[in-house]
Amino acid sequence: MAMASAPPRASWRFEAIGTGWEIETSTLLGSDARNAIGASIAAFDAAWSRFRPDSLVSQLARDAGTVPAPVDAVDMLEAYGALADATAGAVNPLIGAALESRGYDAAYSFIDRGPLATPADWRDRLTWTDGVLTLDQPATIDVGALGKGRLVDRVAEIVRSFVDDDIVVDASGDLAVRGAGVRVGLEHPYDPKRAIGVWEVTDAALCASAVNRRAWGDGLHHVLDARTGAPVHTVAATWAVAGTAMRADAIATALFFDGGEALAAEWGVEWVRMTTDGRVEWSRGSKAELFV
Repeated sequence: MAMASAPPRASWRFEAIGTGWEIETSTLLGSDARNAIGASIAAFDAAWSRFRPDSLVSQLARDAGTVPAPVDAVDMLEAYGALADATAGAVNPLIGAALESRGYDAAYSFIDRGPLATPADWRDRLTWTDGVLTLDQPATIDVGALGKGRLVDRVAEIVRSFVDDDIVVDASGDLAVRGAGVRVGLEHPYDPKRAIGVWEVTDAALCASAVNRRAWGDGLHHVLDARTGAPVHTVAATWAVAGTAMRADAIATALFFDGGEALAAEWGVEWVRMTTDGRVEWSRGSKAELFV
């Protein structure tokens, strides 16, 4: 996803949670702002990264039990409930073991050990209430369906507390814009040198997902159907625009499955989707300029 337009601005680029970030502001962020952003990202990673052996979710994967709920737990897991309901269980926060079985594990082995269905009764196994998070038996939580979007929202809030005017927070496909519009190119999933359109994002968030990202082996990629453990093969890429990056990220995931469009309409999220046979679909209210 390529960003375009807007006058030259101060830019801070860095790596975090395994991806590249860029924060654009009118003036360069000082050390207090950068330290606050770094601390927020580090806390999120320590809680939710299944790639870290010392993270909270890795602890629960080994031992289960009850732990203090991270600050994002309620909002993210409630959103997962909506995703699961809308997609008839295709999206499930306990999908981590299925991803590991297909090779997307902490060691990045990319060795496929076969499909593994995710327990459909995840709400019985994973509960969050009264400030605690409980997993009744070991399982691997994966918040990839919306977690990066949630973190982008957190970072954008911190940046806005230091900068009063326009800002852009870009985490390699998950983008939050506060203030003036930014034109974003929608990268073709099969040719990164091409775009299928341009979307102007103003005081909103745009998140994208595609099967050519984090792909390996024979047709394997990171978007699995939790009911079967098999990768999705009908949708190639999705883009969603919402008031928050978490909701845009969630809908970008949901659009790989039946039911995603209905949840997008319920949440007031606009979207574009490209299928693996090259068709481009979009929501009724989408403002994207598509080259079709």
